[in-house]
Amino acid sequence: MPGALVSENNLYRLPSKPRAYDAGGDGGRGLSHVALERLNYVPTLPNVLKGRHEVVEGATRECVGGHDVVCGLFPHLANAHSGHAPLRMVNILPAASQGEDAAEKRPLRVGCVLSGGQAPGGHNVIIGLHDYLQRWHPGSTLLGFLGGPRGVMQNNHKVLTPEELDSYRNLGGFHMIGSGRDAISKPEQLAAAEKTCVELELDGLVVIGGDDSNTNAAVLAEYFLKQGVKTTVVGVPKTIDGDLKNTDVACSFGFDTACKVYSEMIGNIMIDAMSAKKYYHFIRLMGRAASHVTLECALQTHPQMALICEEVAAHRWGLKDVVRQVADMVAQRAELGKNFGVVLVPEGLVEFMHDVSALIAELNEMLAKGVNASNEADIAAHLTQESADLFDSLTPTIRAELLEERDPHGNVQVSHIQTEKLLIKLVGQELARRTAQGTFRGKFSALSHFFGYEGRCSLPSNFDATYCNALGQAAGALTSAGQTGIMATLSNLSAPASKWAVGGTPLLSMMHMERRSGRDKPVIKKALVEITGPAMTSYTSMRAIWAIQDWCRSPGPIQFQGHTSDMASITLALEVNEGQPCLVNEPLEDGK
Repeated sequence: MPGALVSENNLYRLPSKPRAYDAGGDGGRGLSHVALERLNYVPTLPNVLKGRHEVVEGATRECVGGHDVVCGLFPHLANAHSGHAPLRMVNILPAASQGEDAAEKRPLRVGCVLSGGQAPGGHNVIIGLHDYLQRWHPGSTLLGFLGGPRGVMQNNHKVLTPEELDSYRNLGGFHMIGSGRDAISKPEQLAAAEKTCVELELDGLVVIGGDDSNTNAAVLAEYFLKQGVKTTVVGVPKTIDGDLKNTDVACSFGFDTACKVYSEMIGNIMIDAMSAKKYYHFIRLMGRAASHVTLECALQTHPQMALICEEVAAHRWGLKDVVRQVADMVAQRAELGKNFGVVLVPEGLVEFMHDVSALIAELNEMLAKGVNASNEADIAAHLTQESADLFDSLTPTIRAELLEERDPHGNVQVSHIQTEKLLIKLVGQELARRTAQGTFRGKFSALSHFFGYEGRCSLPSNFDATYCNALGQAAGALTSAGQTGIMATLSNLSAPASKWAVGGTPLLSMMHMERRSGRDKPVIKKALVEITGPAMTSYTSMRAIWAIQDWCRSPGPIQFQGHTSDMASITLALEVNEGQPCLVNEPLEDGK
């Protein structure tokens, strides 16, 4: 039965008495009882992929910004589909003819690569791709490039066998083949990737990654078309940050699971705060530039305050404005005799406060020109007066973190910037000032936390396990049809997985021109929180109450069985289903 735990004979049932602990009982693989059970979970497959299907052109699409400029930089890819301009998405539909096509059964050689940070469900994408190839193209070979994009450039790969893949079904992590953050963009890197794909005679390459990784996928697809290389390139939307979505991509995989992991920990801390009544907990959450993770966790847990980057930017709040708002909340609760609470801080906050954002932009330009990052006096001398004053006011640790080497895509490494500690220090100073003035009589003791890596390799939720398997199979269908420069998509997510719609959208349609490393580049645009969207509106309608009341919600750990196990994120429910839960599988008639 799809979506159920199964054994050889019947529906999975827990033994009446759990077996005794045996350090080698899992063959030395280090799998817990729960992990062993998850190996038997069978994700529901969209009905359209169960029978013969075909890829047909769908609605037109344009780039999210600078359409003509972006398409001009990708002339081959922009005209890859019968010369269509604007771009077109594709739909995978039941085949018009049910007869078998010889080409349908031709064995294919396909490579896959994990790119960027880990996200729960990555293994299921690869397994779904494999299962599709073996069903519709028996005898196909699936190669996994080791260590991320560098493996593509260095032709470092291994053949993925059914036996190995079966041992990773529904498990977290990227350790089967590893990942990396290398970019394939320079001429010598593109030539190395071409050499690998030609030598291996690859029909397709599936790139599993976030916005920067899929930007590289578009660059690679364009280059292969220009060089006449037969290898197609298909992208899969991966990031726990939730910032890779648009009209055709409802969500990226990993977001659902990671938010559930973080929400469990936040809920635990909130209960602890209410119990001890001594501390404010400032919790920084992974999520890069966007605040989707922070917003989802706020909806799950009801903290006293959740700072949202996009709202900060919309109101042009600076660092002092943010500090004042947090201090106001602390003072308001102190008047009620409450000197405790939880504040959620998105890791990208520093890039959205207008004064800090301006400082970062100036630093980026300087570093791109080769200014010595280790000489803070030289750095300050090149800054505008406003930015120089701000830079000088920051702690030495924050200054050093702002000057760290940028990632391979030119981004500030925001996960290294301890914004929560900066806020604790500045809020403490502001409250001390108010105490001296006689306007604050409470107490303020704070603890800092950073939740990031804890959520990236969890056992994927039922939603992510199912979503990823279907994405892998969709990528297989797109590769089989010769599609290139396209991202696998699933839609109609308000319905059970069996009714999900499957297709693909042009990578170029997600792109715009953006300043990176001192020059304008075509990149996939990050999808930020819409401050008038349903998720943000739901939060803003309740935050004033949550700030003073202790309506803490502790969601507990991820569930894999029971009626709550198939629920997707609250954000998805609000965005695609009017707030009603999105369920991976049809609920049973008895509601169990």
